[in-house]
Amino acid sequence: MGSIVATKHLAVVRHSRSGSTDVLCDAAIGAARAVTDTTTAVEIRVRGAFDAGPGDVDWADALLLATPANFGYMSGALKDFFERIYHHCLGPTTGLPYALIVKGDTDVDGAVASVQKIATGLGWNLVLPPVTVVGVITDADVDRAAELGATLAAGLGEAIF
Repeated sequence: MGSIVATKHLAVVRHSRSGSTDVLCDAAIGAARAVTDTTTAVEIRVRGAFDAGPGDVDWADALLLATPANFGYMSGALKDFFERIYHHCLGPTTGLPYALIVKGDTDVDGAVASVQKIATGLGWNLVLPPVTVVGVITDADVDRAAELGATLAAGLGEAIF
């Protein structure tokens, strides 16, 4: 008899207007899926920030958030997501592991800080250092995003997070 492996759930909430944040997020998702296909039982659900809602957070055992940095802040779409889920998730999702990708043209610090402030208010746990990219995306940046996705999925599947 084989042992039953419980499936964990990774929700990805993303926004990208120009497509550059999508490049990083796609690398993270691809690597997370590759890990889940070979070593872990993790189901991945990907939603645009305007489409994601409280039900997606309730479903998730971990989150990957991806946003551009706009005017020193997270994207309006990700802020909208937080506004729609905040009161529903305040309390029930305490301890939820999350990871973050932020892409900016000139600066990402304000966007990272704004996401972390709201996530901290929700009681979520940042489990890996954010992947941040300023300027042109390099192959090394794509590799860092892929490593983040793979590590998040593997850690979730192995009950590390």
